[in-house]
Amino acid sequence: MLNLERLRTLDALARHGSVSGAADGLHVTTSAVSQQMSKLEREVGQQLLAKNGRGVRLTDAGRLLADHAAKILSQVEVARSDIEAQRGQVVGEVRLAAFPTAARGLFPAALTSLRAGHPELRLRTAELEPESGIRAVLRGDADLAVVLDWSNKRLPVPAGLVKAELLDDAPDIAMPAGHALAGRREVDIEDFAEDDWVSWPEGEFCYDWLMFTLRSKGIEPRIAHLAGEHHTQLALVAAGFGVCVAPRLGRGPVPGGVSLVPVRQPMRRHVHAVWRADADRRPSIRAAVEALRAAGRALPADSRGPVTAGTPL
Repeated sequence: MLNLERLRTLDALARHGSVSGAADGLHVTTSAVSQQMSKLEREVGQQLLAKNGRGVRLTDAGRLLADHAAKILSQVEVARSDIEAQRGQVVGEVRLAAFPTAARGLFPAALTSLRAGHPELRLRTAELEPESGIRAVLRGDADLAVVLDWSNKRLPVPAGLVKAELLDDAPDIAMPAGHALAGRREVDIEDFAEDDWVSWPEGEFCYDWLMFTLRSKGIEPRIAHLAGEHHTQLALVAAGFGVCVAPRLGRGPVPGGVSLVPVRQPMRRHVHAVWRADADRRPSIRAAVEALRAAGRALPADSRGPVTAGTPL
């Protein structure tokens, strides 16, 4: 009989493409992965891995068994969901991921609520950018990810995932206090056509959104500085090195010398949770979504927009 944990190791190898990636995803050592694969090869009587330079690759038999392993593990997840749903108890473990400002703005309140209401539920969290969060859920490395898109640029959600809206986040434009537009009640993003911008790093979804948005206004962006942390972006703005988009969720204290002005045109970050469809009936997943929604509702009214229509629970 095939061992489920060894099939899980093979599945992780197929998804991550390396022993080290599989070890990280499974939270075990690389030697543990190698040992599990050696035992699985003895069980099936075939070579499943072959050397590939400094790494390994799956043999034809390995790919065939990995395809079956993915189906078996998905069915196990469905069975677990059904059992949890029948018991109606929020137990076990939930692994949550979120992009940094959502982790900062939602996790403390949501986790506190879950710990108080469901003491038998184990919680693990990680900060991941939206695309990485979605990949982690698809790979099975996270049970639920908090991700985002923008009102004018959506983040594709792959088939096999369920999505639920949490809140809309209303961003401002951050500029040096001495900027000519600092005293305005509202601004348009195209008002900053001649300004240097402080942006998220290239390749991130929000960087792509900023480039898309400015170019849609006929502006070729002048991206002067790249910083992943919003606090770093605001520090650069305070020092007079440009302007940036400053979402309100998880923003925290704003340094002196920075002026925040709302954007006149509707511009929202849509924040939502995603999880695998085969885990949809798990009470723990639904409890986590409700806790995240409650954390969003508890934010000050001026730090968020209305929640858009989404998947009901």
